[in-house]
Amino acid sequence: MSESLLAVRGSPGSPYTRKMLALLRFRRIPYRYIQCGMGDAGLPQPKVQLVPVFYFENDAGELDAEVDSTPIIRRLEDEYGDRSVIPTDPASAFLNYLVEDYGDEWLTKAMFHYRWYYEADIDMAGSVLPHYDDVTQDDETIAQLKKIFSERQISRLYVVGSNDTTASVIEDSYKRFLDCLNEHLKTYPFIMGHRPGSADFACFGQLTQLVQFDPTPAGIAAAGFPRVHAWVSKMEDLSGLEVTDDAFIDPDDMPSTLKVLFSEIGRTYVPVMLANSAAIDQGTDKVEATVEGKPWVQEPFPYQGKCLQWLRIEYTQLAEKDRGRVDAVLAGTGCEALLA
Repeated sequence: MSESLLAVRGSPGSPYTRKMLALLRFRRIPYRYIQCGMGDAGLPQPKVQLVPVFYFENDAGELDAEVDSTPIIRRLEDEYGDRSVIPTDPASAFLNYLVEDYGDEWLTKAMFHYRWYYEADIDMAGSVLPHYDDVTQDDETIAQLKKIFSERQISRLYVVGSNDTTASVIEDSYKRFLDCLNEHLKTYPFIMGHRPGSADFACFGQLTQLVQFDPTPAGIAAAGFPRVHAWVSKMEDLSGLEVTDDAFIDPDDMPSTLKVLFSEIGRTYVPVMLANSAAIDQGTDKVEATVEGKPWVQEPFPYQGKCLQWLRIEYTQLAEKDRGRVDAVLAGTGCEALLA
């Protein structure tokens, strides 16, 4: 492992940036954070222009740019040994993986929907986000950027499946998730128990925007779920938290609050992921599903097709005993359909 600081480029408005910076702080991995707009300092460009970007040294001593947070977390596990965010129990690790993917791939729909669906949220995001590149830009430039950026993002709502028909599905799911997390936090300080897993950081990343930035979802959280609001602030920097190896939840003694969360995942994330995978396999240009009794239509999302494949690979690599333990937890939640 290189003794130099790990370089990370990102933006405060990116939930995945916030996810990964908080994870680095918890794991006490030394890093330098290059905010967008500060220049790239000669660093290589990633193949896909997303943030955050992590720069890892390869065997030739050169830097490679990587942008996918899930495999980056696993690489960090290999290269930095302390304060893991992946449970050592294989069944627990799989359940952690499932919730992490839910945070990354479903809660992000709520984040994008609220930000670009309601006027107050559009105005907030359009006004603030362009400043992240350079706070010294003049007001006229910012006004132009606000218009261009907002129009482009609003036009992309269809990508996450947000429209007038699905709006209530997304918003009801967000509120139920807040309720699930709120009830769970009455007993455990983290989703994965008495120490955070990668699932905690994935959900936290989306909530940095939903709970503490965008007016409409933030108002919902502040009014009804102050415990969750506080949790998001506490998750930002857990570098001072001391942890023990046995602090993750035991799948054989799964609390009812997590069972409720898995049922919520089964109601929403599961049917959309399955329909997306089917559309990709069939080569169709439309994903069609029924979620909460309402039609869900969006374009196929190839990356989420890969996410489902990776999840299934993780499941098949479990020993038969551990698959049985996972099956027992997920039975009746709807999540078992992912693994059929």
